[in-house]
Amino acid sequence: MILLLGASGYIGQAFASELLQRHIEFVPLSRLSLDYTQLDTLFSFVRRVRPKFVINAAGYVAGPEADDSDAARAETVQANTLLPQTVARVCWLTRTPWAHVSSGSIYTGARIAENGGFRLERDLDTPETVDLFEKHPERFQGFTEDDEPNATFRNPPCNFYGGTKAFAEEVLKRFDQHYLWRPGCILDRVAHPRNFLSAVQEQSNVPDGVGAFSHRMDFVRACLDLWEAGAPYGIYNVVNPGGLTGRQVLQAIERLRRPERKLRLSTNGSARRFASASPRARCLLDTSKLLAAGVFIRPAREALEDALDNWQELPQQEDLRERLLKKKTETLKR
Repeated sequence: MILLLGASGYIGQAFASELLQRHIEFVPLSRLSLDYTQLDTLFSFVRRVRPKFVINAAGYVAGPEADDSDAARAETVQANTLLPQTVARVCWLTRTPWAHVSSGSIYTGARIAENGGFRLERDLDTPETVDLFEKHPERFQGFTEDDEPNATFRNPPCNFYGGTKAFAEEVLKRFDQHYLWRPGCILDRVAHPRNFLSAVQEQSNVPDGVGAFSHRMDFVRACLDLWEAGAPYGIYNVVNPGGLTGRQVLQAIERLRRPERKLRLSTNGSARRFASASPRARCLLDTSKLLAAGVFIRPAREALEDALDNWQELPQQEDLRERLLKKKTETLKR
């Protein structure tokens, strides 16, 4: 049985849906049903239900308000830095394997092949970099799991969200028997504020630049594939290979969705200010380790077109929520 923390959240719901699809028994938890931020509470629960694996899909996505709001900063630190440490301690004490959903936003930029070597380009928003990527994507090399994060509180500049995620990864290196799964900017076929495609269509504004993307369901399937295959514990970049530019996203939306409102491409720095869809640094991530573990994930362009081809304005998840609620209620009554 799997214990799923953050089951009511955006990524947590995707994990729950896929676990149901695979007929894997699991217990979904949200903070409304159990305050798993408290070490004693979570420890007692884990000892009682004895899961064979724990997935921490809980987190807090802070936008620009984290720069000005003490409450937003506190919530971000609690969810993204302190909670993973609590889960790590409980799983270490109970010797329970577990996984944590991290983020690719702890990086910015990519390496670009030049003059027989590679140079680090931290800014992937410039028109020159976008032009080069669309003409010669083979010259761009993403960060690997062994690369030191370069967009953190210790290595600024970074956004507050990415800084808290990086702090968590730094602490979790001390623990064994766990996975760290890093998604890129999330896209999906279901409309949602966390879905990059929803946000850009809602605001009629597509920020240009080069970035790593993860189709939400591709991400959770690849993560569960790693666990089911018994892949070695450690960090994995779980993104759709290839990356995308804002121009490519805009062209795909216009071709496949034909929106009534004309979309505008924002260039040269405006992507940094576009935080509602994805408060992340722009980067590319290498997926060689994921593929070497035998886990396939389709290219970013294919994932983008699938999401737009099968677009749903309203989530088709009422049945799933009812089943989750029933399962949660039955579990907590035991």
